[in-house]
Amino acid sequence: MKIAHVALWTRDLQAQVEFWQRVFNGQSNDRYVSKNRPGFASHFITLADGPTIELMTVPGLADAPESAEFVGWAHIAITVGGPEEVDAMAQNAQAEGRLLSPARWTGDGFYEAVIADPDGNRIELVAQ
Repeated sequence: MKIAHVALWTRDLQAQVEFWQRVFNGQSNDRYVSKNRPGFASHFITLADGPTIELMTVPGLADAPESAEFVGWAHIAITVGGPEEVDAMAQNAQAEGRLLSPARWTGDGFYEAVIADPDGNRIELVAQ
């Protein structure tokens, strides 16, 4: 297993992209705009010798973590194997009451499920 990416919610997607490119020499993909979720857009920034950071925006982000989506770090994504491993881990998490989002194919081509750790932090389980 390895960390696939970490994710950050932001109100100003372009400013974040420029920051990560300028300060850390990050390489960005093209802007992704979701066909499934109005207003959602993201960029993946890849660092030279480190993880990928998903910069995400959506209208109406909150300022504090009382909301499901708020400005700040959103989740860590961990590759766990193929879709079968994602499904199995999601089923286990559901049995333990920790499944936040069932396994699915996302609009940008990832197969993932979202679970919570004991403190409620979000972890995406991603197929390789």
